[in-house]
Amino acid sequence: VQLVESGGGLVQPGGSLRLSCAASGFTFRNYAMDWVRQAPGKGLERVAAIANGGIATYYTDSVKGRFTISRDNTKNTLYLQMNSLKPEDTAMYYCAQSISWATRGQGTQVTVSS
Repeated sequence: VQLVESGGGLVQPGGSLRLSCAASGFTFRNYAMDWVRQAPGKGLERVAAIANGGIATYYTDSVKGRFTISRDNTKNTLYLQMNSLKPEDTAMYYCAQSISWATRGQGTQVTVSS
C-alpha cells in the first residue's frame, strides 16, 4: 500500500485548498477511504470519509459545509476540497484506508494563518 498526499500549503483564513492522495499497491476502488489530520500535540482525527463507490460520505462536525471529500476510482485518487479555512484547521493531513490508519503517506501540511 502506498499513499502520497499533496496540495497543502499556507493559506489565509477564509481561503481554500484542494488536497490529493495518489493511491497504489491495492485495489483502490474496493476500499473506503479517510482523510485524517493531526494538529501539533494532538492525536489523529478523522476529518472525512468516503465509501468505496464514492456515494456515502462522512464529515466531522467541525468541517461540515466547508470540506468536500471525493474520489476518482479511474485515477486511484482521493481528494479533499477545503473551503472557508480556519486557523483551527491547521494540521498535517493524511489519507488512509478506513479499515486502518496504520498505513499513511507522508502527509501534507496545511497552515491557516494571517
